[in-house]
Amino acid sequence: MESSSTATARHTCLKLEIPSTDPLFVKGTWFDTHFHLSVTDGLRAWLCNATEEEVQERAAQWDQPVAEYIELAERYLEFQQPGSVYQFVDAGDDHKRLSWTFEREGTKLEWRWKFQPSNDSRKITAGILDFLMDANINLSEEVVRKTQSFEKLKLEAEKCLEQSERFTNEKMEFESEIYAKFLGVLNSKKAKLRELRDQLSKQEIAGKASVDEEESTDKTESYHSGSNAEESEEEADKKITSSSKDIPAGRGRGRKRATLLHCALYLLHPVLRTIELLSFHHHFMRHRICFSWVSFLMTVNASPSTHISRKPISSAMVTACKHAFASA
Repeated sequence: MESSSTATARHTCLKLEIPSTDPLFVKGTWFDTHFHLSVTDGLRAWLCNATEEEVQERAAQWDQPVAEYIELAERYLEFQQPGSVYQFVDAGDDHKRLSWTFEREGTKLEWRWKFQPSNDSRKITAGILDFLMDANINLSEEVVRKTQSFEKLKLEAEKCLEQSERFTNEKMEFESEIYAKFLGVLNSKKAKLRELRDQLSKQEIAGKASVDEEESTDKTESYHSGSNAEESEEEADKKITSSSKDIPAGRGRGRKRATLLHCALYLLHPVLRTIELLSFHHHFMRHRICFSWVSFLMTVNASPSTHISRKPISSAMVTACKHAFASA
């Protein structure tokens, strides 16, 4: 039982500062069902051994489980709690009474334990000092370990920070390079698109211009062809008129009749023919009058309603015939 109890024991040491008295050191050894307390002021020492029966009785008085009672007592004697009133006063026959206050459900309560003087105060005091020295050593080692761990963490943090800064710089450089390349490609694509758009616009403009030019050319050709035909007919009329006027009036009626006969043959013949009319003026001038090709088609049907269909005769030919008949 002792080995199991020793294995589960917990140790605390409190430097208790009470007004108008010297500092006290309270050492506690805590178990699951009981505890041991020792108090010293450096010269004298006092002991309190709370048995299981006493702890159960006290816990029953406060309507608490044993474990909860021991946990609360350990908390108030491990560290001096703010707001709690500690006292270590005489209890008669060199006995001392240690008390502390706490609040529970809005009510201020006080726990007390009675201490008896130790038979060997030096041993109790030395034990408390040894415990404090061991705790100090353990704390110093813990501080060293924590310091070393902190330094390692600090170095690692500095390395991580340096690496993070390097990564950030590399990331910025990479992004800048990528953005520059992307902007170059994007600008080239934009320029190419603009060039294609301009080419397309030029092609559309050229196509529209060519279409307009073709339309204007067609209109001009049609206009020129019509005007040329009219001019040719007018020139033919003029030539015929002039030729008919140039023929001497005193010529013989035989020549006039021959001319009239030639015109009648020309009008009645169904095949295209070129007739040359010769006239002499002062016995050395020759006039050649070329008449246009004219077709005269006569169609006679076997039906009673016989009709004649003929092509129109040009104005030049009509004029020539009129002059021929007039001269006849």
